[in-house]
Amino acid sequence: MTTRDVLLIAHGSLHPALRRELAARGLTLRESRRWQDAERSEPQRILGAYTWFYEGLRHPLAIWGMHRFLRHQGIPLFVWNQDAPHYLNRASWRLDWLDRARLYDIYATHTLIDSQRDFADSVLYLPNAADISRYHLHDATLAGLRDPARYEYDVSFFGAMDGSRYKEMRSRQEFFAALGERLAARKVRFLFRDSAGMSVEEQVDLIQTSRINLNFGASCDYGAPLASGLPERCYGIPACGGFLLCDRRTHARDDFTSSENWAEFDGLDDCVAQIEYWLTNFAAARGMAERCHAHVMAQHTYARRAATLHQSLLAWHQGKRGRLQ
Repeated sequence: MTTRDVLLIAHGSLHPALRRELAARGLTLRESRRWQDAERSEPQRILGAYTWFYEGLRHPLAIWGMHRFLRHQGIPLFVWNQDAPHYLNRASWRLDWLDRARLYDIYATHTLIDSQRDFADSVLYLPNAADISRYHLHDATLAGLRDPARYEYDVSFFGAMDGSRYKEMRSRQEFFAALGERLAARKVRFLFRDSAGMSVEEQVDLIQTSRINLNFGASCDYGAPLASGLPERCYGIPACGGFLLCDRRTHARDDFTSSENWAEFDGLDDCVAQIEYWLTNFAAARGMAERCHAHVMAQHTYARRAATLHQSLLAWHQGKRGRLQ
């Protein structure tokens, strides 16, 4: 039997860390910008074909033709959506059409909160992860991060913050403005800044010189009643050894264990209370950070995501459908 060891990557949108880790598993990635340019020889070796989720909306006939060709060869067409449930502001009626059209065989997604749409007959929960080629301890050590004297800030956040330009960021901008007033009144040292122009090294340095690193909001949450999928920072901060305090998200319980390796808050008042608690209990915060670091490095790297995707594609070829993980 011929080994299926080839992936067609027919769009440039697939996360580079995931591409790298798929190749590290011994898979040959045939990459092209368009399906029309994809190298389709030896179809019996092709494990799956990837395209951008939104190509089904932008070029439905091309994706229909792609799916038709692949179906005749017994090859699944898969996508990975990291933008639900906002879907980059695409119209609901178009998304409903794409759900009915079933142009994809496997819909991988960082959140399952949209219970009304599946977009494919097989669904895979595939959350974001830590890119540990960039976000890791660098020159720091976990033991060194236990030294209270090394910290310049009590609380920090960096990320997209321009709510006047991007409506998806408005609630985040308002939240941090209000939180900053509360913290300033308590003489808490904080830095909330836009990440534009920051190098990875600068980001890691800020993580490792802040006692508490916050997450609040994500553009993919815009208009949703609940925050669900975890942004990449929720894995990258712990990978760097930082202590993460995150807004409440429905998928946190799928990836972490509350009070063991996960700290969260629910709203502004609770955020202030949690900040005061963890600043007062620095040793406990570092214990939590170290457990979270170990958990992320073991379970939430892109190497693990590549393994999950690889095994799910193999399972599809073995006849499995529905929820793949």
